[in-house]
Amino acid sequence: MAHLLEVNNLNAGVKKDGKLFKILNGVSFSIDEGEIVGLAGESGCGKSMTALSIPNLLPQNVKILGGEVIFNGIPLTSMNEKELSYIRGKEISVIFQDIRQSLNPLLRVGGQITEMLELAGSTDKEANKSAALETLASLGFDEPEKIFDAFPHQLSGGMCQRVMTAIAAIRRPRLLLADEPSSALDLESQQHILSLLADMNRKYKTSVLIISHDLSIIRQFCSRFLVMYAGRIIEEGQAGTLFSPLHPYTNALIKSIPQKEKKGTRLESVHGKVPSITDKFSGCPFAPRCAKAQNICTQSFPPQKEINGAKVHCYFPLTGDSNG
Repeated sequence: MAHLLEVNNLNAGVKKDGKLFKILNGVSFSIDEGEIVGLAGESGCGKSMTALSIPNLLPQNVKILGGEVIFNGIPLTSMNEKELSYIRGKEISVIFQDIRQSLNPLLRVGGQITEMLELAGSTDKEANKSAALETLASLGFDEPEKIFDAFPHQLSGGMCQRVMTAIAAIRRPRLLLADEPSSALDLESQQHILSLLADMNRKYKTSVLIISHDLSIIRQFCSRFLVMYAGRIIEEGQAGTLFSPLHPYTNALIKSIPQKEKKGTRLESVHGKVPSITDKFSGCPFAPRCAKAQNICTQSFPPQKEINGAKVHCYFPLTGDSNG
């Protein structure tokens, strides 16, 4: 069966000071119909740019340099802006990370939600409003009418995040790209948003790509996971095996998660920092931060290995008790 989404050897670059720097390097993955996939990694690893590359909503200074994005058998990377505008919102929706810039401050929330239905050709204002109120209620708003009539500046950041989720979800797209959909939210709001995504997946077979720094969310809500570092997918597998990683970077991310049993002890962190797009290096980009790195790690990027159904780019993957 063909995948709903295929990203094949995708490369993208950003112009800075008149020079072109690569920010995505050979990114490849797929998402099936009705599947929820999680994409994890530190800030600056390329997660958001990967998501924005799919419907080609990249900033002006970022360009796709090669590779392809195929959605439902259609090569999106060869479509023009007019053709892509038909796909966006109807077939593929995005929950953007930058909430405040994504909502129009001059328009009431309700109009921004119902606009999605109007763009789809629905002219019944009462039906559109009813659908918007129902969606707002499903996101945990006790007074959806009040939220419908509010301006974005009258809402908290968490409320705006839920409004963005309503805008993305109301047309029931086949693929939803959720960039940190629960960041900066209290636990109750997080659960409302993530539960809505899970409900859409269950009821309408909506496929979801969840970008999150919270690995516990990915393990709980996703069927598969992808881990990205310095513009590359370095590990992927079933979400149930996420906390038994193969790559030292994934293991370091897991060890940095606060745990009840470690209360009162110093929280571990991933030593060093993600390389800048201007840094020049060969080999594995994580090698300077990796305790297992050897000479070969600095010479060439490791080829993909398959271990127990998971995939990893590492010369010395973790196995057994070595990831403790």
